[in-house]
Amino acid sequence: MKRIGVFTSGGDSPGMNAAIRAVVRTATYHGIEVYGIMRGYSGMIKGEFVRLDSASVSNTVQKGGTILKSARSQKFTTKEGRQEAFDQLVNNGIEGLVAIGGNGTFTGAMVFEEEFGIPTVGIPGTIDNDLYGTDYTIGYDTAVNTALECIDKIRDTADSHDRCFFVEVMGRDSGYIAIPCAIGGGAEIVMIPETQMSTDVVVDTLQTGWKRSKTSFIVIVAEGDEEGNATNVAACVKEAIPKLDTRVTVIGHIQRGGSPTAADRLLGSQIGIAAVEGLMNGMHNVMAGIVDKKLVYTPFTDTVNKKKLINQSFMRMVEILSV
Repeated sequence: MKRIGVFTSGGDSPGMNAAIRAVVRTATYHGIEVYGIMRGYSGMIKGEFVRLDSASVSNTVQKGGTILKSARSQKFTTKEGRQEAFDQLVNNGIEGLVAIGGNGTFTGAMVFEEEFGIPTVGIPGTIDNDLYGTDYTIGYDTAVNTALECIDKIRDTADSHDRCFFVEVMGRDSGYIAIPCAIGGGAEIVMIPETQMSTDVVVDTLQTGWKRSKTSFIVIVAEGDEEGNATNVAACVKEAIPKLDTRVTVIGHIQRGGSPTAADRLLGSQIGIAAVEGLMNGMHNVMAGIVDKKLVYTPFTDTVNKKKLINQSFMRMVEILSV
């Protein structure tokens, strides 16, 4: 393999640049040319390729976001769009791909390789930490710490004014951000998509706490919880407990940005090296990840289709520690 391409797709996450840097420098170390594909699959279709060398990725490991930009491409979901992308890769002599992203990115890569045979190795870059085949995804640790810093500040004002704050964190399909935020932030309740918790249970828990002379509360709500977002949950609770002084804070996209933590820089670097060396060793249609501190390659079919389960002992921790 003489030349490879690397791209980021879907939502950005802190540590993506560390992964890009590792891909470029690993390929350079092994004598392979690297081209950065700007704006994901959209840029692949348009031929937005940039030659990258070691100097190109200097001073990037500490930066949030992605230097290759990211975009979603409806055109790539069509056979015609994928044909155009393939033609661009062939015209530029690109023989393999490193795809940095999440479920949607790998779904596209899987279909693309099945149709056109360009080998692809994936790097898990998403703050949600919801990909099967790795214990942690790049950006997750930073996102949790960013959210937790916000929750600590909210706790101060909740305590000062005897209020109940409903704090919404990211997690459309996963509670992986919400749970450590609840434990680390001292929340009384956490609501996540993976478990069924009605607003009636929330009301009962808050009323029980009130009877124990608690005067302030934090309720963490993952944006994808089945009862709705934090605003909806807060409205239902306020209707049931009119005397409760409630406020809602949506942390939002601040969780995606910022300088990556040491853990995310290390993870991005480790998996970036593994992705390139995986391509060199004939790996394809797989995601590189870390499971039980060991490097593993998981087929895209498993990464995309298998569910990464929440450790239910964490939910018990929230219950015990909120007493």
